[in-house]
Amino acid sequence: FLYFLVGSNQAQTKHRVLKIDRTEPKDLVIIDDKHVYNHQEVRELLSRLDLGNRTKIGQKGSSGLSRAVSAFGIVGFVRFLEGYYIVLITKRRKMADIGGHSIYKIEDTSMIYIPNDSVRITHPDEARYCQFLFTCFPFSDTYSYDLSHSLQYNLTLLQRPYELWSSAASSAEEEVHTQSKQDSFDIFEDEGLPTQVVYGLQNEPYYKYVWNGKLLERVKDIVHHDWLMYIIHGFCGQSKLLIYGRPVYITLIARRSSKFAGTRFLKRGANCEGDVANEVETEQIVHDASVMSFTAGSYSSYVQVRGSVPLYWSQDISTMMPKPPIRLDQADPYAHVAALHFNQMLQRFGSPIIILNLVKKREKRKHEKILSEELYPAVINLNQFLPPDHWIDYIAWDMARYTKSKLCNVLDRLSMIAENVTGVLRTNCVDCLDRTNTAQFMVGKCALAYQLYALGMIDKPKLQFDTDCVRLFEELYEDHGDTLSLQYGGSQLVHRVKTYRKIAPWTQHSKDIMQTLSRYYSNAFSDADRQDAINLFLQVYQPLESKPHLWELPTDFYLHQRSTMALPQERRSYTLWWSEGTLSYLPVPYDEGIALPKMKVKRVNRFDESIDIYTEFFKPYELTSFDDTFCIAMTNSAREFMPKTVGVDPSPFTVRKPEETGKSVLGNKSSKEETLLQRKTAASAPPPPSEEAITSTSEDDSEEDRDDDGSVSQRSTPIKLLTESGESARTQEQSAREPYGLNLAKPPRLSFHHRPIFLKWISSLHPPTETFLPPSSSLPRREPVSCFTEDSIYAVCPPQADRDSRDVFESHVMTGQGQMRALCRDDMLMYREYVKNRYM
Repeated sequence: FLYFLVGSNQAQTKHRVLKIDRTEPKDLVIIDDKHVYNHQEVRELLSRLDLGNRTKIGQKGSSGLSRAVSAFGIVGFVRFLEGYYIVLITKRRKMADIGGHSIYKIEDTSMIYIPNDSVRITHPDEARYCQFLFTCFPFSDTYSYDLSHSLQYNLTLLQRPYELWSSAASSAEEEVHTQSKQDSFDIFEDEGLPTQVVYGLQNEPYYKYVWNGKLLERVKDIVHHDWLMYIIHGFCGQSKLLIYGRPVYITLIARRSSKFAGTRFLKRGANCEGDVANEVETEQIVHDASVMSFTAGSYSSYVQVRGSVPLYWSQDISTMMPKPPIRLDQADPYAHVAALHFNQMLQRFGSPIIILNLVKKREKRKHEKILSEELYPAVINLNQFLPPDHWIDYIAWDMARYTKSKLCNVLDRLSMIAENVTGVLRTNCVDCLDRTNTAQFMVGKCALAYQLYALGMIDKPKLQFDTDCVRLFEELYEDHGDTLSLQYGGSQLVHRVKTYRKIAPWTQHSKDIMQTLSRYYSNAFSDADRQDAINLFLQVYQPLESKPHLWELPTDFYLHQRSTMALPQERRSYTLWWSEGTLSYLPVPYDEGIALPKMKVKRVNRFDESIDIYTEFFKPYELTSFDDTFCIAMTNSAREFMPKTVGVDPSPFTVRKPEETGKSVLGNKSSKEETLLQRKTAASAPPPPSEEAITSTSEDDSEEDRDDDGSVSQRSTPIKLLTESGESARTQEQSAREPYGLNLAKPPRLSFHHRPIFLKWISSLHPPTETFLPPSSSLPRREPVSCFTEDSIYAVCPPQADRDSRDVFESHVMTGQGQMRALCRDDMLMYREYVKNRYM
């Protein structure tokens, strides 16, 4: 009548045990003794439990302990109409490695019903709720790194002086001292060696981006922190950029907000608490993978945000239209909901905050323009109460209209915007999918150049298209955009970077139509079920027998708008719209300033396995193959994008032709002439004109253009060839006579008698000249940079070894002869911790 949950570290040297009572039909009873068992102790405990639960021979009953399932972690505990379930991670895949911390993607889970069958109270609708819970959500988890916070937040707090954490550190020392007293005897007790300790910080997760927070709410104050695993929903991807053999990892982590979460047409705008739909925080981390640890490595991080327009607006989906009309559900003259949203951003990111609004400005029939007309006055209203140094910057740019102009380059304009951004950029269009992903890619490309420049990888912060580096980054961002688009819109991206570069092949046009149809089908038929699954997983809706079922609700509006169910007790000020204390910390984020009370200081031994990055990363206790390691299997710029021909510049910053790459970006190798003509046309285009020029040269024709909402696009149609096939072939097979006036041909074979005459004639054309050589004493003395000599196949000079290397070799030889040298202090400390972790 008990479930025993045994957890261990990777080396299986430390274990913890949870006891779950199965006799309660509708309550969750968990016992955690908080004791750490070694391998021998946990085996003895399980053996005693197995023997104690066996029945006598000939009697029916239990046959002892039996393993139910093996898992990698606990997602949480959930209850519908019967008893509680435990949700376990049964399949995972490694997606990234940051500072020795592994990040995994959850690929499969298992739900185990806790109450025993003898006390189970069945309900006919229980199975339907179980089917709702997991609908292929791509979650990410990690054991030792906080994914809900950015890298800057996780590392900045570690740089603070020790005095700020002195009170918490003293309590941690007392806790460790009391725990050490309860441990078994120490065989090194008489050695007199002091214990070397290090301090670490354990912070609270940012619950806005945690998706299983409600599932762990019942047990987070009962069980030890090691049992809790906070997962995020979004995207995680990592690729390796090889710069002359030096590995540089580029990582993208997208965190989707768990507040006001849902599908495309069912979640628009913002709720009464300032949470917007489709809010995703994308973090771009670049680090030199030659050094693994955070303390000695070089890391750079950049964060940008996407989210719906923070207004009360929605779209009517009752009519079967590809573009449902946009309507404002509630008037907000004092920008109350926008104030709540930007107050959250100031607390999270500090100032300045830059808004990049990509919705249309001019339309024959107002559609997207409605949002721009409401957002800009809201920002103006909020800025009049902020200090000028912390104003919210607003950039409005009609990207769809700009794309239609044949004389404009959309990506150049986005690059100009990205160069002038200093702060956190918040990008939005209507859906925050296609246009937003391209804009974020261009901003990320600009940031990537500065990140590589700061790490000393390039000499100037500029990156060109059609290089291995940018192609790798573009593929990473398109995977990122496809994943987020599938989660919110039900299909992959329709408009990609190639579309806005106007180099997309003919085949891309049919793919765009298929993605449009897939998005329309998903929005019309499957979005309601996906929305119910999200509401159930996030516990926005909790089933009760006295309430109507989830599928019986006509709308979930009242589940996400809490103010409709209870009037607020106090109204927020319309002028002092930010939280108390926020301005005192700006431009530093408010969350970093008040992080001190939320932190817990952990004091561990220097050689403890919980902070041993080497053991966790290399796993010396397992037999592994280099071919199976994650760093070899991940996307590699040299293997995936660099040409395979001989004599090619291996630099990932060299501009290459699309047909030369190992992985073609265009995806159609048969249309080389077409692609070449398109690229020449795009390269010869004049610089982008101003907004006034666009307005004067083209009237409003936005109805013919397809944007994120789903009508058919003509932007991906390539330019028609102006030459015939014969002229194209002649252009490619052009000889050297026309441009250079030369006729290269094979030289005639010289006879034996003519060869000396030819050599004499050549030497007469180039007579030797007398050169003046200065004395050797005035010449600079050049020495080889390497410490090794210039050896040959005939003689090799042995290198000179330093004193430390000779000591290591002498110790190795003496050990082989049976003569052990005296152990130093560090060796004794390391061996003591090893014995404690393994046997005590």
